Amino acid sequence: MFRFIAFLRGINVGGHIVVKEKLQDTFSSLGFQNVFTYKQSGNVVFEADSADPQEVKSKIEEKLAITLGYKVAVFLRTFSQLESIINLDSFRNQNLAGTSFLVTFLPYLPSTFPLQLPLTIPKSSAQVISVVGEEVFSVTHGGGEGALPNPFLESKLKVKTTTRNLNIIKEIIKKYS
Repeated sequence: MFRFIAFLRGINVGGHIVVKEKLQDTFSSLGFQNVFTYKQSGNVVFEADSADPQEVKSKIEEKLAITLGYKVAVFLRTFSQLESIINLDSFRNQNLAGTSFLVTFLPYLPSTFPLQLPLTIPKSSAQVISVVGEEVFSVTHGGGEGALPNPFLESKLKVKTTTRNLNIIKEIIKKYS
């Protein structure tokens, strides 16, 4: 069995409320095992018999569209990928006081990244600081800025993304490794 974490875009925000039991049942119905949701926000830990992330992702997106009645973008990562994100220490030179460290998951590895980094998101103090592989790293400084990187990056990159606080990623690793 192969362990994955599915980060689902737009679950339990914007009127798309899905109880954890429904998510767990949906994943279990695909033959996945040891299915757990974390923090009611579209984070699903599970095991699959396929090691092919694209195959697993496609199955999940198809099933969620049928079950929920709308498309849900799925960003699949392995535990080793999440550990690599943490070990990058992308935020090492950032001021810690009042700062949130965010990771935005991209659907694929961009051939080139169209933004000159670091950059400050317009009309805010939030900053997109780096991109490594399929992840973009941002910092926000309170005042409701936590939600800014995701729509900003989607508008600039013309793809669906989903963003998680680095603390959530660390908690998932700690709890389910």
